[in-house]
Amino acid sequence: MPNIKSTNYCDAIRDGFEYILSTNPKSFVMGQGLWSPWYVGNSMTDLDKMFGKERIIDTPISEQATTGAAIGAALNGYSVIVVHPRMDFMILAADQIVNQAAKWRHMLGNNSSPNITIRAIINRGGAQGAQHSQALHSWLAHIPGLRVLMPATASDARDMLIAAAQSLDPVIYIDDRWCYDFEEVLAPIGDININDITPMIRRIGRDITIAACGHSVQIALEAAKDIKKSLEIECEVVDIRQINPLKPDKVIESVLKTGRFLAVDGGWANCGFSSELLAQVSEKINPKNLKAPLKRITLPAAPAPAAPNLERIYYPSSITVEKVVKSMFNKILD
Repeated sequence: MPNIKSTNYCDAIRDGFEYILSTNPKSFVMGQGLWSPWYVGNSMTDLDKMFGKERIIDTPISEQATTGAAIGAALNGYSVIVVHPRMDFMILAADQIVNQAAKWRHMLGNNSSPNITIRAIINRGGAQGAQHSQALHSWLAHIPGLRVLMPATASDARDMLIAAAQSLDPVIYIDDRWCYDFEEVLAPIGDININDITPMIRRIGRDITIAACGHSVQIALEAAKDIKKSLEIECEVVDIRQINPLKPDKVIESVLKTGRFLAVDGGWANCGFSSELLAQVSEKINPKNLKAPLKRITLPAAPAPAAPNLERIYYPSSITVEKVVKSMFNKILD
């Protein structure tokens, strides 16, 4: 029997990069700190040695210039992945992403589109404070013309990166440092089409539907396990995976079965991704088919604190999910 070993989320991203660079000679990666694990963890270890520094380009600190150059290269036939080690500072390249990459196909009659993947890394916790802790996926999912992916597992971290690199559309690929240690046994790489990345049921349940993306999926799964033990409540957990374009059919089917819905999101409530999920459910399901009001868990409406004791309150956890689920079943909270 072959050796079967698990791979963590961070190393799986590296596997995705290695596959992309090995199979497409016109692919390259550019961004800040690509030769340093301080910026990108182990997700690019030794790739500069394997493929050369002309294909793994460590750029100056200029998000705007780097992203603009990457879009230009993509429009000239290259498959480019640009890396922003902190999503917070990627917004300095907002014009290139929103007004250029997202619009080319639609402005030029479908005759030209940049084959670019923009990797945005979420960093939170560890007293990093308000300017280094933001998950801005809701902003990006609002923009037509951008695909937005948020892998929650090691296999998706690898496979969704590969699918993004092969897509003819510009893709925002968002990975989360809080996921980097999660492990999984990976299947061999197969054919990966970005159109096939749709919501996936990560845990089957009959009593309540919990939908989430990225790291929030892991929170939901942990909570579901504890709720099953303590209350015999079976949570169905739906991983959204591709948040733009959003295909909510699996979520709707699940809520029709369970009659209860909770959205868990690592962003803010106002105009956020959780709002869109609740809107989709409320538009498509008759209130008579619901056993409880729709609920959501998000960040408080405030910038992230730096003090560790305040961080513990600020960021939702599996305990937060457990408490809200109990309240939806009128259970006494511990």
